[in-house]
Amino acid sequence: MANVNKPSKNVSLSDLPDLLTIREVANLLRVSPLTIKRWGKKGKLPAIRINSRGDRRYKKDVVTRLLGVESEE
Repeated sequence: MANVNKPSKNVSLSDLPDLLTIREVANLLRVSPLTIKRWGKKGKLPAIRINSRGDRRYKKDVVTRLLGVESEE
């Protein structure tokens, strides 16, 4: 069975949804999910809380800015 959590080698930023999960952001930035949570607490990468569990989502444009990529729009 393939590991679905491994990042794809040919991911296009335009193919990603507007709101990204912690795992997706961690894979894109090549850091651990814990680092993403820490950056959120420091204000470096603000999260949007969704649903009653408070799951975190991150805006794609904020993540691409961290990557140093210009907006495609």
